[in-house]
Amino acid sequence: MIFDETRIADVWLVRGSPRVDERGWFTRTFCSREFSGRGLVVPGAQSNLSFNSARSTLRGLHWQRAPHGEAKLVRCVRGAIWDVVADVRTGSPTCGSWQAFELTGENLLSLYIPEGVAHGLLTLQPESLVHYQMSAEYYPQAAAGLRWNDPAFAIDWPLVPAVISERDRHWPDWKPLNRTPIPDQQGGDLYASRR
Repeated sequence: MIFDETRIADVWLVRGSPRVDERGWFTRTFCSREFSGRGLVVPGAQSNLSFNSARSTLRGLHWQRAPHGEAKLVRCVRGAIWDVVADVRTGSPTCGSWQAFELTGENLLSLYIPEGVAHGLLTLQPESLVHYQMSAEYYPQAAAGLRWNDPAFAIDWPLVPAVISERDRHWPDWKPLNRTPIPDQQGGDLYASRR
C-alpha cells in the first residue's frame, strides 16, 4: 500500500499496489501494522456498506463528537463517488478547509479520515457501493454534521445533489471557533481543495 499525504492535516489517500498475473490482480486494502506504524488510529471496530441507487446521491457531511470520535477508511468498490473531507477540528492547522477525491471501483484508492474530520460523498454513477471501516462503533448521541452547501466551506460539488436525506439537508451552519485558513489551491486529476 502507498500512503499519499493530502492538504488536510492527518488525512491520507491510500493506494493499492496490485500484483498482476494471468488470473487478474490482487492487492491489499488494509494492514493494521502499516496503519499503526504511521501513528494512525486503526479502523477495525466496525465495517459498513452503503449502496446508492441513483447518481447525484449525497451522504454527509458527518462526524462523531468526542469522546466517541471515529477514524474511517473509505473506498468505493463499485461505481464512482466524489468523496469530501472538511476539517472542523478546532486548533487544526487546516481547520475550515476541505478537499475532495474521486474514488471509483477501478482506481483502488481509499481515503483515511481521522477523528473529528467531517466526511461526505456524492455519487457520480448510479448503483455506487461504498465500504467504510471504522475505528469505533456508531454512537447516535455523538452524531454531528455539516450541511453540504454550508457557506463557511463553499464546497465545489461536481453535480447538484438530487437525493439527500432530510437530516443532511438541514444541518445548522458551522461556526468555527479557531479557524486558521490555508490558501486556495487546486489539485490534480484526483482531487480538488478549497479553504
